[in-house]
Amino acid sequence: MADESASNGSPATGQPASGEHGGTRATIAALTANLAIAITKLVAWLLTGAASMLSEAIHSFADTGNQILLLIGGRQAKKQANRAHPFGYGRQRYINAFLVAVILFSVGGLFALYEAIRKIGDVAHGEENQLLSSQWWWVPLAVLGVSLIAEGLSLRTAMRETHEARQRHRGVIAFVRRSRSPELPVVMLEDSAALIGLVFALLGVGLTLITGNGLFDVIGSGMIGLLLIAVAVLLGVEMQSLLLGESAMPEVEDAIVAALDQTPGVRGVIHLKTVHVGPEQIMVAAKIDVASSESAEQLADTIDAAEVNIRTAEPMCRYIYLEPDIRDEDYHPARPTTA
Repeated sequence: MADESASNGSPATGQPASGEHGGTRATIAALTANLAIAITKLVAWLLTGAASMLSEAIHSFADTGNQILLLIGGRQAKKQANRAHPFGYGRQRYINAFLVAVILFSVGGLFALYEAIRKIGDVAHGEENQLLSSQWWWVPLAVLGVSLIAEGLSLRTAMRETHEARQRHRGVIAFVRRSRSPELPVVMLEDSAALIGLVFALLGVGLTLITGNGLFDVIGSGMIGLLLIAVAVLLGVEMQSLLLGESAMPEVEDAIVAALDQTPGVRGVIHLKTVHVGPEQIMVAAKIDVASSESAEQLADTIDAAEVNIRTAEPMCRYIYLEPDIRDEDYHPARPTTA
């Protein structure tokens, strides 16, 4: 027997999960910061021709597009399930987050490397460095300083929204790898990469101005490109895993098993499988041990009670499929203990 909630977000309440709200707030904060920063960086590049500033401008424009993609994905994921998509559109958020990784890799990382390689040729041929000869040489330093503050505030928002989850997962890396909601890890990694990239740009531009050697600016641009490629690969791997379908967290599965064990008429769980069909939507399939003497009506009542207990224990369990069976005493299934 199966029972499916028609609500979006939490099946028990019909309200979006708190993680979705936190992800939206962090995404909007990052979008606002990145758009303003991108424009100022582009102006600084137009005035000085600094390679690091162009790489940073493209990086910020790419991040802005990425945040728009995340917001669109969140909106599309709220569409109601239909005949063609019986489990809804929750995974649209994973798809859009994967596209973020692709954009970060191609538009951000590869472009920054291309710009660095192109500028190396200019330096090698002794062409005039526009940054050193420009009366606006101080503009990139000012823009990078303001950008560091803005990106720091954006990252603080993301860190505040993920504080509880990071404490539970014991660290940022564990949170990124184990989170089933894509927006907060994506924004947190993007903001962290943006801060490190700004430091690279500041060092490149600053050392070029101090030494008169344009190679430092080029190296800064190249480091930004390598950083963005590394972050994009990390994001791509994590989003690929989510798109393939990850199980619920071990503690969630334990809560489901406990809820079934506490249901009158259920003598135990023979085996259990879970999969996230969206960040806050879990499908549960379980074979439960029942008494051989139970009637069809008794079985139906037992399954109905089990479904209620599961949703009470874990409201994210939106789709529940329970199969009654008689346990073979020689059957000892192994259930994974890690996510």
